[in-house]
Amino acid sequence: MKQGYEQLYKQVMSLDLNARAELARDLLESLETLSEAENERLWLEVAQRRQTEALQNPSIMIPAEEVFKKLNSDLR
Repeated sequence: MKQGYEQLYKQVMSLDLNARAELARDLLESLETLSEAENERLWLEVAQRRQTEALQNPSIMIPAEEVFKKLNSDLR
């Protein structure tokens, strides 16, 4: 995959500015139109990664009470 990515990246970077901008727009738009299954899969990946991080380093966890307290004070 890495080799294919690098090759594709080189090809894209050889395009003129307008073509790269159009491609970037199309790519960003494709991310906004994910299917429900793709969206669910991506959220699951995020949740699993965060769970792994939390289990490996519990000190990064913030109690919900603290989070809500901060949110409330920031909104005032």
